[in-house]
Amino acid sequence: MTVIPSRAQEKINVVASFSILGDFANNVGGDRVNITTLVGPDSDVHVYTPAPTDAKKIADAKLVIINGLGLEGWLPRLVQSSGGKAATVTATNGIAPRKLGSDADPHAWQSVANARIYVANIRDALIAADQAGAPTYRANADTYLAKLDALDREVRDAVAQIPEPRRKVISSHDAFGYFAAAYGIAFIAPQGVSTESEPSARDIAAIITQIRRAKIPAVFLENISDPRLMRRISAETGARIGGTLVSDSLTAENGNAPTYIDMVRHNIRALTSALN
Repeated sequence: MTVIPSRAQEKINVVASFSILGDFANNVGGDRVNITTLVGPDSDVHVYTPAPTDAKKIADAKLVIINGLGLEGWLPRLVQSSGGKAATVTATNGIAPRKLGSDADPHAWQSVANARIYVANIRDALIAADQAGAPTYRANADTYLAKLDALDREVRDAVAQIPEPRRKVISSHDAFGYFAAAYGIAFIAPQGVSTESEPSARDIAAIITQIRRAKIPAVFLENISDPRLMRRISAETGARIGGTLVSDSLTAENGNAPTYIDMVRHNIRALTSALN
């Protein structure tokens, strides 16, 4: 019997709203997909302003992957204006949302168990969009899910090494609620600090009082950019300066967190180093 060689597989175009979803999609899709990420590395998905070319990217896509939970408020209008016929998958489907004030907290990826749900949703959406690729998507997803299982154990083992009374940090992020709930490190928001401007002397005094009262061993404060202030807080409280946590975006290839797994490892290393 003569075997007719099959035509080279044409990749399907997939658009992910931001870098973390792009990484998940890349791990599941492999070489069957062409991934375009709207909000790239080191960029803030919360405040993104779509470029004119973004509508074309969506128009050309077969699948659009979004986080949901209110993260991409700018996206529905963009999808509508694109006139495309892409299927849309909300990667957080099936995740019980936490509250952030009166809204849903969209940062569900900060729990590795939730990341597994993201990956399963993306796998199923890719299979629906490209049924011929189902065996590939299932195999790739199984491989990646096994890596996430190992990562989850890694984080739990690392947290277990931190004495329980020391499992608390001050962070200007509001992005770690799911991480805190999953792994038992408390993220305490600083009182009286506005992210709009450099903190005043009163702000700093309030933070120092709060750290002393709660016996907080480490500080991760992105909005205090002046190293002299950081040194003063550290000197007056004994709290260690913990560095930068990666929350809403992966870094560029040469950064600390070019992939989701790198991001989680970077954060847990920063936390355990500051808290142990």
